[in-house]
Amino acid sequence: MADRPMSPHLSVYRFKYTLASSILNRATGGVLTAGLVVLVAWLMALSEGPEAYGRVYLVFAHWVFKVVFVALLFSFSYHLAAGIRHLVWDTGRGLERSQSQKSAWFVGAVSVLLTVLLAVLIWSRTGSS
Repeated sequence: MADRPMSPHLSVYRFKYTLASSILNRATGGVLTAGLVVLVAWLMALSEGPEAYGRVYLVFAHWVFKVVFVALLFSFSYHLAAGIRHLVWDTGRGLERSQSQKSAWFVGAVSVLLTVLLAVLIWSRTGSS
């Protein structure tokens, strides 16, 4: 038997926008699931009173958590835009190769813009830098 991949192998493919957008959609879903832990921690601290909230606030105010929050915002934005793209696909529209490629780039651009917009709105209201 010849030495060759038995099934489609990643090394035989060139960069595919559909592959990248699908993987990113799944990854952002996973990040959002992990982000649920952060949300629950914040809600629990909020329900336990000012002392507990103050402790969690000090942790969440650290610059590392700001990076985490931006990652969560991007994950939310990308997953939302990709979900809308899939809803459009469910109607039978946008399935042609050129349309699919354009919508993949559009989803990426919209998610970056929405992330920036949400970050500016959130940090301008909280007074944090």
